[in-house]
Parts: sequence; structure tokens; C-alpha cells
Amino acid sequence: MKNKRIIKGNFDFQNIISKQRTLKNVSFVVYFEKTENNFLEYGISVGKKIGNAVIRNKIKRQIRMMINDIIQTNNGDKNFRIVIIARKAMLEKDFEFNKKALTKLIEQLK
Repeated sequence: MKNKRIIKGNFDFQNIISKQRTLKNVSFVVYFEKTENNFLEYGISVGKKIGNAVIRNKIKRQIRMMINDIIQTNNGDKNFRIVIIARKAMLEKDFEFNKKALTKLIEQLK
């Protein structure tokens, strides 16, 4: 079954980033745009400076878990498209700290 919440195309990423609407904290940068859909669509980007492929994939899996938990608790009622960019400081923090930081950013979407 295809997940309609995931943004994968480079054009979609660049389109959202070009709007330059951002929220930032220690672990993440979130670019966003408002849509007419009644659910949260997301894309994840982890740069090569953070680590090798194993570490980057681990971070992406963790972010997906965080997003799924946030969607289940909030029923995914935000109608935004977001691109989440992980920062290197995410490696130094534990999972719970990062989850709270991402939750705060998503709750700030207006």
C-alpha cells in the first residue's frame, strides 16, 4: 500500500524550500507550505555531513517514527506539506529530546 503522506520528488522538495517559510531549533529545520489536504505530508532530508549511509538511514528511520507518533497523537489534522532537514546536533541528543523538539516545531505550524 502506498503511503500518500510521504514527499519523495526533488521538484516537490525544491518547491517547498523555495517558499522560504521555516521553523528551526537545535536538531531540525522544517520548511513548510499550507495545502488544501486535511493531512500532514512530509519529506525527510539528511545531509552527507552528518555521517555515512548507515547513520543517515538510522536518522531517517527515527524521524519517521517521531512523525508517526505525532500523527497518531494529533490525528494528523495539520494540512501542511513539510520538509524536515536533520542537523548534526541531532546525533548528540537522545531520541526523546529530539521527539519533543520535532513535536514543538510541528505544533507551531500556523
